Amino acid sequence: MTSIDAADRTGRRPPDKFEDRRRQLADAALQTLASLGYARTSLREIAQNSEFSHGVLHYYFRDKVELITYCVQRFKTQCVERYDAIATHATDAGALARDAGDGLAATLEGDAEMHRMWYDLRSQSMFDESFRLDVADIDTSLERMIWRIVTTYARLVGREPTTTSGIAYAAFDGLFQRALIRHLAGDAEALDDLRAGTRSFLEAFV
Repeated sequence: MTSIDAADRTGRRPPDKFEDRRRQLADAALQTLASLGYARTSLREIAQNSEFSHGVLHYYFRDKVELITYCVQRFKTQCVERYDAIATHATDAGALARDAGDGLAATLEGDAEMHRMWYDLRSQSMFDESFRLDVADIDTSLERMIWRIVTTYARLVGREPTTTSGIAYAAFDGLFQRALIRHLAGDAEALDDLRAGTRSFLEAFV
């Protein structure tokens, strides 16, 4: 009996297999979504660029909105986990600033299209109400991630933060978004400026 058969007979979907399948489909859709952006991508377009049919995609995701938010949430959760690890294992303020800057530069360089998709989704949320709750949840998780870095840095230098979590997040987000735009435009100095800006912000915020 397939998971779809089980869902039809019981009215419930086997949670583990269903979620595993959603993750598999989302991973397959990421490249198309990241390359084309929200406005130019449909479930049919994703299906044409993957091994899965349009019907299969539509069974696991109601529409493009659900798929794209699921993909971005999955990607950003992985980002948060990486930075939590940096903060958790930090024992020296200088090393923390370096590791945080290197981490931001590495993900910007390696996952530029995914980050571009996040900013695309966040912009769309100002016009499309269906995105707003998911975008707000992701924004909150990223704000907490940045604040953990800031408070850990403050603890390691023996001082208290001189700003709020919201201001710190807005500053780092602006720094990162500007670096992303420059990097996508081929600016060879964008990554180094992101690293330097990370250290400067941490020093300024404690």
